[in-house]
Amino acid sequence: MKNNIVKFIAIAFLFQITGCTSDFNEVNTNPNTLTSDQLDATMAGPSFANALYKGIGNASWSLPGDDYGTYGLATALHSMVFSHYMAYPGGATDANGINDGWRSRGWLRFYTIAVPSLLNTYKAAAGNAEALAVLDIWKVYMFHRFTDEWGPIPYTQAGIGGKSVAYDSQEAMYTDFFKLLDAANTTLSTSSATTVGVFKDYDALYSGDVEKWRKFGNSLRLRLALRISDIDAAKAKTEAEAAVSAGVMVSNSDNAYYKVTSDTYNNFVDIMKYWGFYMTADMESILKGYNDPRMAKWFSPVLDNTSTYKGQYVGLPNGIGTTIPYQGKNFSGTNQVTTFSDNATKDIEVMMASESDFNRAEGALKGWSMGSTAKELYEDGIRLSLQQWGVTDESQITAYIAGTTTGAVPTFGSLYTNSTPPVNVPVAWSGTVANQKKQIAVQKYLGLFPESWEAWSDLRRTDANILYPLLTTEDPTIGKGIMKRITYLPNEYSTNGDAVNAAVQLLGGADKGSTKLWWDVN
Repeated sequence: MKNNIVKFIAIAFLFQITGCTSDFNEVNTNPNTLTSDQLDATMAGPSFANALYKGIGNASWSLPGDDYGTYGLATALHSMVFSHYMAYPGGATDANGINDGWRSRGWLRFYTIAVPSLLNTYKAAAGNAEALAVLDIWKVYMFHRFTDEWGPIPYTQAGIGGKSVAYDSQEAMYTDFFKLLDAANTTLSTSSATTVGVFKDYDALYSGDVEKWRKFGNSLRLRLALRISDIDAAKAKTEAEAAVSAGVMVSNSDNAYYKVTSDTYNNFVDIMKYWGFYMTADMESILKGYNDPRMAKWFSPVLDNTSTYKGQYVGLPNGIGTTIPYQGKNFSGTNQVTTFSDNATKDIEVMMASESDFNRAEGALKGWSMGSTAKELYEDGIRLSLQQWGVTDESQITAYIAGTTTGAVPTFGSLYTNSTPPVNVPVAWSGTVANQKKQIAVQKYLGLFPESWEAWSDLRRTDANILYPLLTTEDPTIGKGIMKRITYLPNEYSTNGDAVNAAVQLLGGADKGSTKLWWDVN
């Protein structure tokens, strides 16, 4: 990737913002704005580079490297703790609370940086069928993650600007997502091109590789098919089978990593180290119970020489709040020695092949045609995930897959009313469908780490009982279970009020964290 151009484009597109409401008019009229005639094919690559980095939530206000806090506020303090991947003691969201400033950052960066960058790339790539197909795939990726956080959001009118911007229903967006992904597969599968030339030097995922993007799009289609499987089973089956038939990710060579640089780095690394996040009791329970070799890849043992737990892996229960005393020296953080040692060399996990295997395994249990049996796909998904994290000893992999142990009581399990581990199934394939569903949910949960946006969505969809309840909650309407959504911004109510009120009607419930999304019907 050409870093000098990435830097330039990050600054240039700061002044090309077409915001969600009139709050951004001052920026929209900045005299440094790029004009439409400047958005020719030479700008397609640089603008796509910007849309990729900002679209995965690693956005900043200007230069990519000047503000790593966006990841911290938009991801780490929301989906990372909602999914119990990490614990953030004393933070509102760790106990199902809402912090206006934290949620606002993610919303603003998405609509004032990521979306405009995407729209500008569409303009610059006009007439290039393969480039537009890739953009359609990336559009679905960006927007499905965002709508699955909030519910109805601006979609068809996003980036247009104006005093009022309408929100779209999730059902309408998902209908469009499937259309875009189907059309993109058709375009890319019939193209004679192997590389999207205008993106090649700027595509931090696949360097413009047509086939890899095609598999990515089909794997995304499979993911979304499962997402709607409880609200529209027939549509879900059709979309899932079409995605698998067209070709999804099947090996780790298909994995989508964002390749970081010294300018576009992995904010997860620094945020997890320095913001006070800890390994959770849930991760300790599962990883210790399974003797999972990924534990040492992801987390560090307690490092403080004065801690009773020095050298041990210890997880902090989520929802500890501000009333239960704790000492940070007693808990594990992320691996600060090897795996997560450098934010400029640790690539960002965007979508992994193991997820497609787990999705296909679940589909097979539903009776869908997934190309193999549920057991074979489940075990292959485990194998891919272990290998992805550097576990290459086949005997170790085989032993793990055959494991008969279940979740362990975590070190601080006595803080729970019931310390019995929620993960009561082994890794070894069970003989009952109910247990098989739970096994797939557990291994998919592990296989997605640290991509917490998808992990949070999947936990809400499946209602898999694999996590301990929170110790405390800031919202009694949610209780100690999983947060269902993020609530709309006060600023949107004050500047885009009619549209937000209409969105709440589309939501089908009050604008609360306890209101389920359209696809979350169980």
